[in-house]
Amino acid sequence: MSLRHESEIVQFGEKRKISVELRAKAIGEVTEMLLAAQLGIEHGFEGFVGSQRNGRGIVFHIQTIELK
Repeated sequence: MSLRHESEIVQFGEKRKISVELRAKAIGEVTEMLLAAQLGIEHGFEGFVGSQRNGRGIVFHIQTIELK
C-alpha cells in the first residue's frame, strides 16, 4: 500500500507545493480500519519510518489511524 500527501507551504516568501508518496505497512486491527477508510479523504496516521527489507527506500509502519 502507499500513502500520498499534498500540501502547500511558504518557503523563503514563496509558495511551494509539496507532494510525496511513500510505501506504507499496517498489521492487525489497523489494517481493518484502513480497509474501511474512504479513499480521497484526509486521514491522520501515526507510526514510524524504517527501511525496506532490501535496504532500498523507506516504509512507513502505521500504528494508529484517525479516520475523518
